[in-house]
Amino acid sequence: MDQGNNMGPHWDSAEQALYFVSIFDKSVHKYDPATGATTSSKMGKKNHFVVGLGRKVLEVTWDGAQDTAAVLRTVTEVDHENPNNRRTPGEGCLLKGSLYRISAEGAATRLADNIDISNGLCWDLKERAFYYADSFEYTIRRYDYDVDTGDISNPRTVFKYADHKLTGIVDGMTIDTDGNLWVANFDGNQVLKIDPRTSKLLQKVPIPARQVTSATFGGPGLDVLYVTSASMNRGEEQKPPCGSTFKITGLGVKGHENVNVKLN
Repeated sequence: MDQGNNMGPHWDSAEQALYFVSIFDKSVHKYDPATGATTSSKMGKKNHFVVGLGRKVLEVTWDGAQDTAAVLRTVTEVDHENPNNRRTPGEGCLLKGSLYRISAEGAATRLADNIDISNGLCWDLKERAFYYADSFEYTIRRYDYDVDTGDISNPRTVFKYADHKLTGIVDGMTIDTDGNLWVANFDGNQVLKIDPRTSKLLQKVPIPARQVTSATFGGPGLDVLYVTSASMNRGEEQKPPCGSTFKITGLGVKGHENVNVKLN
């Protein structure tokens, strides 16, 4: 799938389809593995999506087929200019970069300050852990996660790029059922498998694109790793398959089912 500057992959288990966004053309894409078809639209409830646009979080509706989507409302607006990834933990509230928790009523609670670029939000509910990356610090942090309140506390660094002589930056990530992180290595041509409990780098999965942006598990058995990439020309031309979305099979692990956000 070649769509450009892609990120934010979300596997919808009910539809058995992959959704992802292209940030520069402000579009949402849907990939159906059963047919191989990808449809696109410019910018809980069926066909409703939460997307970030500038400092706003919008609720939009799209049927997965038409080339336009309707903005239903602004859920909330935050005062930091660089929101990036947004994902939902098990209870369906929304975490939005830099770092906010947004309730079903649209109330935004700031959880962390002084962050450059928020990335890689994921949870291990069994361990009551929340993992989070600030891309330009080249680190992954773990927080204690309160499953009842959604609060986070006790941050500590569990992985540093410098310790493993890695180049590029930390981008989006997901977690498997063994508690290991799968981290997009932007400008590194790879996805990293990391054990956050031991800080060990377990595996490098090569990707034929330099600017790897994010990853999520999907497929009927949640054992396919979908990986998005970008093709931003920053002094060096990025030719196809850069900017494509890839699927990786045969990893021998499974992911968690993604949770849809709940909004009133």
